[in-house]
Amino acid sequence: MRKETADILSLLDSYTLSTPEDAAMKIADDFRSRRVEKGLTREEIARRSGVALGNIARFEQKGLISLKNLIELASVLGYLPEIKSIFAEPKFATMEELELIRRNSGKKKAYLKSRKCGTDD
Repeated sequence: MRKETADILSLLDSYTLSTPEDAAMKIADDFRSRRVEKGLTREEIARRSGVALGNIARFEQKGLISLKNLIELASVLGYLPEIKSIFAEPKFATMEELELIRRNSGKKKAYLKSRKCGTDD
């Protein structure tokens, strides 16, 4: 397969992760690839990160891991900046959502829209 085709398919793949489980497995698969590329065994990355070997195996096989452990693994592989910036920029799907983001920018808490007492809207 040509590099351009592979790049396009890779880009499309990132937009087709339809469930949180799909995303978790993609992250786990990418982690495993990066670990192997650096020549690190599960045992070595466990030693360097402080994450239990069983947790690493479960992550690579099932995509299950705590956020704390994911951050530890990301740090060992040099991906801490990417983890730290995951929610750095607002995301929106509609213009209404963008306007809501702009109105709420800088707020520290979210509040429910007020409702009249005793009504079943």
